[in-house]
Amino acid sequence: MPKKVLIVDDEPNIVLSVEFLMRREGHEVMSAADGQAALELLGKDKPDLMILDVMMPRKNGFEVCAEVRADPQLADLPILMLTAKGREAERDKGLSLGADAYITKPFSTHELVANVNELLAQNEQEG
Repeated sequence: MPKKVLIVDDEPNIVLSVEFLMRREGHEVMSAADGQAALELLGKDKPDLMILDVMMPRKNGFEVCAEVRADPQLADLPILMLTAKGREAERDKGLSLGADAYITKPFSTHELVANVNELLAQNEQEG
C-alpha cells in the first residue's frame, strides 16, 4: 500500500527532486512551501511521514516540529529534517525537538530514500 509523504520546503527545486524520489519509491506526495501551510495541511490530512526543511517563511522547521510533537493526533508522525543547517547545534536542536532523522543539504538521494523507507517501516511496526 502506498505511503503518503509530506514535503515541506520553500525551495521549488528541492520539492521537485524529493517528489520525484518519493514517487519513484511508490509513495503519494503532498507538499507545502512553508511551515504554516504544512500545519494547515496536517490539520486536514495526516501523512505517513514528513520531510521538513528548517529555514522557511512564516514558521520554520523547528517550530513545526515542536508543534507536531505537542499535538496528540500527530505526535507519532515520523519527521525527517532535510536542511542546509548542518552544524551540530542545529542537528541536536532538531533531534531534541522530536525529529526522527536529520539530513543536511546537499543530500545523497540514496541516503534520503533509505532514511524515508526505514522510518516508514519502523512506524508501521510500531503502529
